Amino acid sequence: MQTKNSDGGCGTPSHQQFEGEKSKCPMSEHVMGNVSQLDDPFTALRQGDGVLDIDDQGDPVKMVLGLKDVRKAAHSWQLFQSGAIPGRIVVPSEVAIRDVRQLPFELDPPAHKGFRGLLEPWFKRPAGKAYQDKLTDIVSIMFDSILDNHTAINKRSSPEMVTHDAVKDIALVLQSRALTVLINVPMTEAQTWINWGTHVFRSDDNPLDASKANVLYDYLDEQIAHAKKAPGEDIYTELLHAEVEGKALTEEEIKGIMILTFAGGRDTVINALTNSLAYFSENPDALNFINEHPENLNSAVEELLRYFSPLTHMGRVATKDTQVAGHDVAYDSRISLCWASANRDESVFESPNEVNLTRKANPHVAFGFGIHNCLGATHARALLRIWVGQLAERVARVEVVEADENTEQWGEVARKVGFHKLLVRLHKRA
Repeated sequence: MQTKNSDGGCGTPSHQQFEGEKSKCPMSEHVMGNVSQLDDPFTALRQGDGVLDIDDQGDPVKMVLGLKDVRKAAHSWQLFQSGAIPGRIVVPSEVAIRDVRQLPFELDPPAHKGFRGLLEPWFKRPAGKAYQDKLTDIVSIMFDSILDNHTAINKRSSPEMVTHDAVKDIALVLQSRALTVLINVPMTEAQTWINWGTHVFRSDDNPLDASKANVLYDYLDEQIAHAKKAPGEDIYTELLHAEVEGKALTEEEIKGIMILTFAGGRDTVINALTNSLAYFSENPDALNFINEHPENLNSAVEELLRYFSPLTHMGRVATKDTQVAGHDVAYDSRISLCWASANRDESVFESPNEVNLTRKANPHVAFGFGIHNCLGATHARALLRIWVGQLAERVARVEVVEADENTEQWGEVARKVGFHKLLVRLHKRA
């Protein structure tokens, strides 16, 4: 089976996308075109200089584009630190809107090891069956609501089926409800987070607007105070009773952990869920393939993560004069590790601009690389596997009615990361 390549036609991979099936190019029946297309805007730069220089609020960033160079820089924490001024390794920079250090994200060894070791057991819980059963229930309830609603409309012979905004009605809700399982609080808390919108830390259009950050700070202060008065089994209570190297965590350290927990997996998970709907809307045979061959679910999810790369890049700060990708980097200047470009590196991935749901070698860096690889990766993978699995099992066709793309501008390069709005209809399997 072939999927569409970057020019909208049918690609011709060197091997069939789905083993044992006749190759064909699935096309969506609806009028919206190319909503699943996510071009690689870094190709020429990656093949040329290997970097892209951008300005970020007067604090320049050298984006590193090749997979080998990205992995090397991510591994070299002694040269490229995360423990700089809080907010400076994030692009766009958050220095102007916060002074709380996100933990363990903005720490380097040896301090990083203690906090990472404390948190990993909690963030590995999504690998367990009981945890995944809860996520399964959340996803099942969402599909029940959508598909039953459509069925009811059909029985009344309505000329129009109900549409849902995949961003706000589906992905944002799923991400928020799933987060209650991760931090082990009542499901009712999800509505508060849903009301915050897709971003929980900075405004959608102004990186210098701290109003949303202040809302999150106030909320976390309330939750920590509540856990002190009425301890439970939630993450706040866990952290209040935790120690790192024999010392209890300060409230600021607890807030730093929780800010990362709320912000780190917000728009990235929303992008992954929404982009998957867009992809399957134009590749219905891929949806059928996963339904008929569920043993390929894990590889399919990993391939979608590689292709869509929900987070474009993340920064580091040079600890001395050095080089990256053959270019000089001055002390205290910033680089960024461009996960999105690295995941399309043609020197590593065969046919990198095609989605191959049975791709065997897939060393993608969608969740980062090295000691700072995403702490929430186990949770995100579990949610996405359950989501794609149920989507394939229960939905025959995804119809896109309207799409408003979310495009990031990095210097001379524009990259689509997802959607501001994606109106869809889900057609139930018979």
